[in-house]
Amino acid sequence: MKNHRIRRPQTAQYAAAVRPTRLASRDLDTELPAPSHKLRLAARCIAAGGVVAYPTEAVYGIGCDPWNGDAVRRVLQIKQRSESKGLILIAADFAQLVPFVDTVEAARMSIIEATWPGPNTWLLPARVQTPRWLTGKHATLAVRVTAHPLAAALCRAAGSALVSTSANLATRPPARNALQVPLRLGPAADYLLVGACGGRAKCSSIRDGRSGAVLRV
Repeated sequence: MKNHRIRRPQTAQYAAAVRPTRLASRDLDTELPAPSHKLRLAARCIAAGGVVAYPTEAVYGIGCDPWNGDAVRRVLQIKQRSESKGLILIAADFAQLVPFVDTVEAARMSIIEATWPGPNTWLLPARVQTPRWLTGKHATLAVRVTAHPLAAALCRAAGSALVSTSANLATRPPARNALQVPLRLGPAADYLLVGACGGRAKCSSIRDGRSGAVLRV
């Protein structure tokens, strides 16, 4: 199968963005944001087609450039997740989601936008150009404007919304800190962005953007 990428040409090798092999508890600073150079390394890794592990509101996630089909399929392979199920995109603001989804009626959009930034994922109609490797068998795409400051900073550094799925094999418990990521996934991630998760007990809720129906609490 040919290389699938809709935009973002392959950049130079990201040898500098080597994932940490060992982490101590002192590395897991819950107060300080990741240094800017670490965000740049993570963004460089994403631009080069890599997979990055990063903290979110509840658990560690893994993600990549959503326009890069090879990178997305690698995430699915790491997760052992079927492509037909679709994926979630996170963003720093709604503008980063506009290339992927259409809006719904104004009154409903007002409700949706009032929940962002926050741990609230909504299914919105996918645009025609949105890749099937993101939507799977669905006509909608799950999207969220994240409230996690480091995840949002990573989206800004990458200049795009990012694929976001929990850092674990399907049906297994997700990683809740950086130390657990290699235990859940081995060396699968190309870069590990160290930071504290947001402290939520559960992953984000998922609701239908048109009807408001709750699909996951």
